[in-house]
Amino acid sequence: MTQNLVYLNGDYVPANEAKISIFDGAISLGMTVTESTRTFRHKPYRLRDHINRLFQSLKAARFDADMTVDELEQLTLEVWEKNQPSYAASTDAWIIHNITPGQWVPSSGQKPAESKPTVMIVTLPLDLSYWADFYQTGCHAVTPFTRIQPAQSLDARIKNRSRFTYTLAESEVKLVDPMAQSLLLDTNGFLSENKGGNFFLVSNNRIRTPNTINCLDGISRQTIFQLADQLNLPVEECQLLPYDVITAEEAFFTSTPYCIMPATKFNGTMIGNGEVGPITKNLLGAWSQLVGIDIVEQSQTS
Repeated sequence: MTQNLVYLNGDYVPANEAKISIFDGAISLGMTVTESTRTFRHKPYRLRDHINRLFQSLKAARFDADMTVDELEQLTLEVWEKNQPSYAASTDAWIIHNITPGQWVPSSGQKPAESKPTVMIVTLPLDLSYWADFYQTGCHAVTPFTRIQPAQSLDARIKNRSRFTYTLAESEVKLVDPMAQSLLLDTNGFLSENKGGNFFLVSNNRIRTPNTINCLDGISRQTIFQLADQLNLPVEECQLLPYDVITAEEAFFTSTPYCIMPATKFNGTMIGNGEVGPITKNLLGAWSQLVGIDIVEQSQTS
């Protein structure tokens, strides 16, 4: 595959040549707002929804992209159009937005008057092989020691690139099981999310998921609501405890790359009968039908 072109502040450069200043807010402040969209059969899925959420995060973070929603959407499609010819027909893509407030002067902690935001748009091949087996066997969800930050400190609805908390959590659960997937709790012990996705469980033909007080309102999460409505399955947003996972019949994570990742074990205990459940399978089938590609099959060949 030829080198991807990256959009960086008005220029297109090969990915291995893209550079930002060491004084950029991403480095000096750890301040980056982000979004990740994927394609299905080379068509971006819900790109506008991702960009709208990006702008909501920017507003909450109190800096901007120096362009409109329409302009960023069009620019994103142009970036993908430039890179798409280097992708095989069977290979889909990540489309990643990273936006920072721009340059900051370390000595004063102030932003120079002439500094503009840093806007980065990257496409990468979507490798689903890591998650492929989980569609058949389910993953092991494990609660780490690290708790998600309270909404009073940093609202989880601001999608940001500050991954320190989530990276610590992932490293902790890997001590329990090298293939474990983190399921973070908040400081009150309620279920939250994992490093890049939301969590759902199924009990008595009812789907339940944490509310967005302590987790991101994921675009994939929203798709579950849409598909559940089509399948006449009620969805409840509520506060959930580890007890609810242990006693559930099914459970799964949702995220942009893998869409739905079944979970069949929680902290060493089987969820339900320890197999991927029928409602999870039905949702996967409905999602595949929605996007015109067999999600499970694609993961087996990526």
